[in-house]
Amino acid sequence: MHKKGKLYLIPTPLGENGDHVLPQYVKDIIHQLEIFIVEKAKTARRYIKTTEHPKAISELTFSELNKRIDYNEWSQYLAAAEAGNDIGLLSEAGCPGVADPGAEIVKLAHEKGIEVIPLVGPSSLLLALMGSGMNGQSFAFHGYLSPKKEIIGKDLKKLEQVAQKGKQTQLFIETPYRNKQLVEQAFRVLSPTTRFCIAMDLTLPNEYVVTKTIAAWRKSKLPELHKRPAVFLLM
Repeated sequence: MHKKGKLYLIPTPLGENGDHVLPQYVKDIIHQLEIFIVEKAKTARRYIKTTEHPKAISELTFSELNKRIDYNEWSQYLAAAEAGNDIGLLSEAGCPGVADPGAEIVKLAHEKGIEVIPLVGPSSLLLALMGSGMNGQSFAFHGYLSPKKEIIGKDLKKLEQVAQKGKQTQLFIETPYRNKQLVEQAFRVLSPTTRFCIAMDLTLPNEYVVTKTIAAWRKSKLPELHKRPAVFLLM
């Protein structure tokens, strides 16, 4: 029986000018790979090119995690690993499999007996939690809240109740162009004593991580929020 290849989970920068946080060993492994599963091929090619891959980008293979492709068809992406070739899985930003569609590929790899190797790199969620000063022993990530303005307030109140009952940090994100709308709703509906953290542009030159009570935020001037990748936390 031939030996199967490995699936490497390759972290990527959280934005432009953020690749300084990636360990050299991650780039070394990228240079050993010729087959990649990615969210967007264009972004992945650009990133891999910056690592100075020894092979021409045109000689590498990229399979996109296209939402239009049925989940059952994704198993074909791992055929190369079943044949003995190592594969790299890349997220658009940060760590594959964490708030990322790559988790389904990792699930498939385990089902097929393919060894999964996660590599060290930046996770916006963990960096935000580290910098927030909130409970790092018990926390929950909820992804995106409702896009409907009239429901966001209810979502936030529910998270606040969970945080109070279990003394648990609540993390969530928003589409960057709706950041201001979400934050304004948070300041309107949350209790004055609730702590709220805004963590933006993590690992990037304009990094911003600030935690205050809602009462203190209401008296503060808001930072520029529009189109800045952010993680929000409350406790």
